[in-house]
Amino acid sequence: MVTRITIAVDAMGGDHAPGMVIEGIAKARTLFPDTKFQIYGDKAKIKPLLNIHPELKAASEIFHTEDVVSSQMKPSQALRKGRKSSMGLAIQAVKDNVADVAISAGNTGALMALSKFMLRTMPGIDRPALIAPLPTLRGESVMLDLGANVECDSNNLVQFAIMGAAYVRTVLGQSRPSVALLNVGTEDLKGKDSIKAAADALKNSRHLPLNFVGFVEGNDIGAGEVDVVVTDGFTGNVALKTAEGTARLVTDLLGRAFRSSFLTKLGYMLSRQGLRSLKDHLDPNNHNAAVFLGLNGLVMKSHGGANAHGFSSAITSAIDMAQNDLIRLISEDLHEIATEETAVADN
Repeated sequence: MVTRITIAVDAMGGDHAPGMVIEGIAKARTLFPDTKFQIYGDKAKIKPLLNIHPELKAASEIFHTEDVVSSQMKPSQALRKGRKSSMGLAIQAVKDNVADVAISAGNTGALMALSKFMLRTMPGIDRPALIAPLPTLRGESVMLDLGANVECDSNNLVQFAIMGAAYVRTVLGQSRPSVALLNVGTEDLKGKDSIKAAADALKNSRHLPLNFVGFVEGNDIGAGEVDVVVTDGFTGNVALKTAEGTARLVTDLLGRAFRSSFLTKLGYMLSRQGLRSLKDHLDPNNHNAAVFLGLNGLVMKSHGGANAHGFSSAITSAIDMAQNDLIRLISEDLHEIATEETAVADN
């Protein structure tokens, strides 16, 4: 287990940077006072913000750059122009082994492109995947891929399952996570050939630290039936955006209903505590921990519109992954399934 963590931060990424970023770092450091921070961005803007937090300032180092990856920049442009930006330099710090994790609230496509180009994929991984926690009736589950890969074959899905289970073991503390493939039905005969082939491979992997339970449908995601939901990036991104939109719909409709009359306003006063709990559970800032898995280094993606609390949550998850050596766990599990496949082939 890694004990002393260094986080490389893109201070200029996100809708409310750099103020939100520095406030988020300060919040996270109160929980993990031994953590060191390398902060990349415009020193003239960052330094006054750090001066407000003397203890954080003492644990941080600013690396000046005026180059920024904008929210409108295409991934191809980021590859040509973004390597010396605050985002690119934070990723470079991970590549150079001077930081354990890079984190940014900036352009997702650019972050994905730069991370894959600079860090490359791990041995045994064909494609990296984007994973994030989702609120459910039972607490939290995770889903991947959320948009890094539009189309996936059975090997990709098996690799996603292994990476997702390792993530849950480190971040959510489940020693043997339940894993399922997202499908159009739960019956064995349903779904694309790639999904059925992935299911067969996971069923036959008896020594992996996960519990493969088969298929789940879209309505099982919010129910929290499993810890890890595995799917391709196209379906996963649609499911994620649908879930986020539904959460906003529910909270907005409740707000309208409680404002519609005197009696409903009275009902709101009586149920205010429960409604606040619901809002907190659905708040994206409380589940702000998307990460690219399958690379030779850890890169965390914060919501672009996150507040300081949300950015702090992302940093907390990043520290958990680094302390528990997530990349090593994934490598060990990949070796396990490769060994099983070799044994089957030899027989």
